[in-house]
Amino acid sequence: MAQTAKRQQRPHPYEVRRAILNATLQLYLENGYAGTNTDEIAAVSAVSKQTIYRHFADKDELVREALLSLIAAAENQGAESFDALAESNSLRRDLHIFARQHLHDIIQPDIMRIRRRIIAEVDRFPDVAKAWYDAAPKRGHEKLAASFTRLQERGYLRMEDPLLAAEQFNWLILSIPMNRAMFDAGSVTDTSRHAVYADAAVEVFLAAYGTERA
Repeated sequence: MAQTAKRQQRPHPYEVRRAILNATLQLYLENGYAGTNTDEIAAVSAVSKQTIYRHFADKDELVREALLSLIAAAENQGAESFDALAESNSLRRDLHIFARQHLHDIIQPDIMRIRRRIIAEVDRFPDVAKAWYDAAPKRGHEKLAASFTRLQERGYLRMEDPLLAAEQFNWLILSIPMNRAMFDAGSVTDTSRHAVYADAAVEVFLAAYGTERA
């Protein structure tokens, strides 16, 4: 009976795999690829190295799968804000709200750290870099373009290329604070001018694409 209880308490393979991936991601973001090793991953995830290698072929696969799992978890974030924007009845106000929230969501220490790591390892993990781009910038631009298409149908915007307009709006909001945060890690928590960047982005965007109704 004691042996049966022990078998019942053994963690599910999915839980073991998740613990290994979480430990890998934590160590990779802290130390980079060269500074991450399977001994530390085993210690943080409370499993043996043999268990790690039963689930993953090597460190490359570990890091790749850890990053891809993070990307998958973040893929659908923010969908509600795009949908709400598409049905706005006060576009200038709601664009200001959207832009400020978007800047707050993106310029975060963890996200900047992930971006730096993915860019640094783009030659080693090109598939991960592409997956990040497809799931984050590209997907976000496509969702925003769909919202802009709907707003154009409702008479708030006028544009020939909604996707181009979405890309422009995104970078009007993000480019200055993101560029600074990518190269100056200490600036990530300095949000003193974020509202200025967000509000200016909205006004430039509406000057280019807004109608009188907006």
